[in-house]
Amino acid sequence: MSDNVEFTLARVRRERIRWYLLQSIYVSRPLSMFSESLLAIIQAEYSDATHQEIRRELDYLEERELVQIKRDAIDRWSCELTRHGVDVVEYTIDCEPGIARPRITRA
Repeated sequence: MSDNVEFTLARVRRERIRWYLLQSIYVSRPLSMFSESLLAIIQAEYSDATHQEIRRELDYLEERELVQIKRDAIDRWSCELTRHGVDVVEYTIDCEPGIARPRITRA
């Protein structure tokens, strides 16, 4: 595979994982979700996904102020959506590039 194709596939994977993380955390509301539980969900789509990969994408979502992460003394991550994260999942605001949110089309 060419470098360009590999780069594109890696980007698509990252963006889809971010969307799946947002959706999963949304479904758990009002409870938070631990990153270990999120890993199991993501592995249903990407069986080779790692805990480090999930944390990297959660960190990205936190930087975008879509997710709030609480880190405890034993380094467990508990994740909740911010109000902006809820709005992105509910399609009430625009979604900036970097997250593979499906477009809503008219039937």
